[in-house]
Amino acid sequence: MVHHSSFVDEEGVRKACGCPLLPLKSHIKGPAPVSDQDRTDIVDEAITFFRANVFFRNFDIQSPADKLLIYLTFYINVALKRLEGCRTLAEGTKAIINLGLEKVPVPGESGFPFPGLFSDPRSQKEAELFRNYLKQIREETSGRLLSVAYRPNGTPNKWWLAFAKRKFMNVIAL
Repeated sequence: MVHHSSFVDEEGVRKACGCPLLPLKSHIKGPAPVSDQDRTDIVDEAITFFRANVFFRNFDIQSPADKLLIYLTFYINVALKRLEGCRTLAEGTKAIINLGLEKVPVPGESGFPFPGLFSDPRSQKEAELFRNYLKQIREETSGRLLSVAYRPNGTPNKWWLAFAKRKFMNVIAL
């Protein structure tokens, strides 16, 4: 059974491209509202549910937050593929930083992994807001992913990196 996001109540949450801009426990600057450090955020959910959700080819969307969960699951898959050949935490950190420097496509642009999942931006301002949110959430996810993909001694955690070989929803991660 697919794990869905617990963020179903969208009262007062801003949206861009049909995606709720959910709060993050983040120190990274961006458009996301700041969440309490003791509360679970969408990045925590994505990392927690990744190893179960990556096995599914279909994902029944029950709330707009599920769309973000799908995007983050795909991003974690891409990040793990980049970490696959990295034997130390330092190498992994460098690979993740390089991934973070890549241009983040938004719906309607080539390279966006799920056309139709989010609506196309209605204006350039909305496109930039969504791009900045995705960039912020990707950076936050990358930082937290390193702490589970590598053990405290800096060696790879094979129980996480083995999932780099999986395709999520039959989408090939580059």
